[in-house]
Amino acid sequence: MEIVFMGSPDFAIPSLEKLYHSDHTIKAVVSNVDKRRGRGSKKHPTPLKARAQQLNLPTIDVDDLSSGTFTNQLKELEADLFVVVAFRILPPAVLDIPKIGSINLHASLLPKYRGAAPIHWAVMNGESETGCTVFFLDEKIDTGNIILQRKISIGENETTGDVYERLKNEGSELLLKAVNAIEADNFKLSQQDDDLATPAPKLFRDDCHIDFENPAIAVHNKIRGLSPFPTAWAKWEDKKFNMYQSKLGPALNLKAGRLCSKKGRLLVGCSEGTVELLKVQLPGTRKMSGMDFIRGYTVDGELK
Repeated sequence: MEIVFMGSPDFAIPSLEKLYHSDHTIKAVVSNVDKRRGRGSKKHPTPLKARAQQLNLPTIDVDDLSSGTFTNQLKELEADLFVVVAFRILPPAVLDIPKIGSINLHASLLPKYRGAAPIHWAVMNGESETGCTVFFLDEKIDTGNIILQRKISIGENETTGDVYERLKNEGSELLLKAVNAIEADNFKLSQQDDDLATPAPKLFRDDCHIDFENPAIAVHNKIRGLSPFPTAWAKWEDKKFNMYQSKLGPALNLKAGRLCSKKGRLLVGCSEGTVELLKVQLPGTRKMSGMDFIRGYTVDGELK
């Protein structure tokens, strides 16, 4: 089939590569416009666009998905299928262009975790499994008919980053399988049960603050669910104290938020139990292990 591929972050790269090396033809890769990133004023392409250029694929930058210019560009490509991975919400005028339709790879077991941050919320909520879903797009967010799904387990200490890396590869395999099934007209659609839907909205700074009045398991899940980005934080001595990795600590009688050192372990009290902080960071410093923090700072006070 002839495909237009849409996406921006590195999560979409394995999927692009799988389709590139298949029998299908990628007519163009659509991505967000180049932006200034890091120091200096030079603009840089999205990770997906940069990889597409390495593969010598035609690329289309888009800011306004509803613009007539963009719509006409897509129509001229006469694609059979639009494939979307980690992109934006396509307007109806775009969804209607391809001959077969538009499909999306989503990093959850829909209808659970509809929205922008499905992996984060699955880990933060302490799920023992998640997965990926390939489905046909419709006008509502993440509600279309499902083509294929694949489950993976989530380890008790895995971070969102760990799950992200596995899902972007598992998802790419599932996506190619779905595209092949569509070409062969050998698939069965299943409708989503909206009553089972759960939200996975975008996370903001205030969402990432850790409240140690919660039980240790909830604190641990939130820290790993926000790692490596957008990052769990609290205040320590009026400094922003970032937390990237943790595990459940020993049963000690520590006040919620109280930071202490015990046998080389950096521990913080919760409403029930303790959490051991394995990787932390203060402003202007590199990430450090809990042990290195103990060596470099007087471990006293509270995380608020």
